[in-house]
Amino acid sequence: MIRLILAALFVFIFLVVSLPIQLVLYLIGKKRPDIKANTSRAIVQWAFRVVRFLAGVRLTVLGQENLPTDQAVLYIGNHRSIFDIVLTYPLLLQNTGYVAKNSLEKVPSLRIWMRYIGCLFLDRSNLKEGMKMILKAIESVKNGTSIFIFPEGTRNKGEDELQLLEFHEGSLKIAVKSGCPIIPVSINNSVNIFEGHIPWIRSVPVIIEFGTPLDPASFSKDEKKHLGEITRDIITETLKKNQELLESA
Repeated sequence: MIRLILAALFVFIFLVVSLPIQLVLYLIGKKRPDIKANTSRAIVQWAFRVVRFLAGVRLTVLGQENLPTDQAVLYIGNHRSIFDIVLTYPLLLQNTGYVAKNSLEKVPSLRIWMRYIGCLFLDRSNLKEGMKMILKAIESVKNGTSIFIFPEGTRNKGEDELQLLEFHEGSLKIAVKSGCPIIPVSINNSVNIFEGHIPWIRSVPVIIEFGTPLDPASFSKDEKKHLGEITRDIITETLKKNQELLESA
């Protein structure tokens, strides 16, 4: 229980205390949006590292050589836990926005930080708004901000970590239309930090692996229609491999 209390208390204090910082960054952003974006990323990454420390997550990161530093990409990951963003974001080396459910827009200070780092909000019940979000994501990538999306559409609550939900093919249009590389991201065992035994937070090992970038231009016209399925298969195989690592540790 102490881990949950400490993590929740830190998040609450951070969101309140950071309000004046958000105002300063807003004013800076009027003339120097690059400074606003880079500073926001550094602050949020620091906050997430603190949450990870308080949660006691024992993190192993593989494939860091595949992280880009000079071009925007589309990150595609499996999704089992609210900690998936907390764990992955501090690892990224450039400005990256996540596609998040629009209900998070209702959380005052949180929504500001999310907007500052380039996050986009998705209304899953509105197909038209979903298409608008895809277009915004394509524009973000073209402007140099990477996008991280969980194409299962929601957290996978199944018992078997290797049984991923269907990847929505529309998500991959961000890469096809912008021409950016796709980086598969496999996240093992994050569900056992919190969701596997709510309301407790437990110190568990987690493996995150960044896969080899995929170039959409290297796929045929027909393959481009199934990039979600292709990426899903790659992530599944990586999860299987890393699950064996966790079991043997």
